Amino acid sequence: MATTTEIDNAIGAHSMWKMRLKAALETGRMDAPMAALDSDRDCPFGKWLQSPTIAPSTKASVHYAKVRDLHTQFHRAVVEVATLAVNGRTDLATEMMTTTGAFSQASAKLTVAMQEWRSAMS
Repeated sequence: MATTTEIDNAIGAHSMWKMRLKAALETGRMDAPMAALDSDRDCPFGKWLQSPTIAPSTKASVHYAKVRDLHTQFHRAVVEVATLAVNGRTDLATEMMTTTGAFSQASAKLTVAMQEWRSAMS
C-alpha cells in the first residue's frame, strides 16, 4: 500500500538534489557515480515504487503512473546537470537549474505530482 510517509520522505530526498548539484557545480565533482544517478530504481523512493509492497491497484492508478514517469525524467535531468558540471560546462548546468531550466521543471513537476498523490490518499 502506498503511504504518505514514503511520499513525504521522497519529496524531502529529491529536494536535496538541488544542493548536491550545486556542490558539483562548485567543485566539478559529483558525490555519487553517474550510473547510480541515472537509475530511477536504485534510490530509496525508486526501490519503494518498484516494490511489491505497493498494491497492484495502486500501481494501476493515474497518480502512480504519473509519479513513476516524472521520477524517471527527474533522474535524467540530474544526470544531465551532473554530467555538464563535471565536464566544466557550468554555464549550461546552471541554466538547467534556473526556475525555467529542465532540472528545476522536472523537480517541480515531480514534487507537485507526489503532493497530489499524497492528497488523493487522504
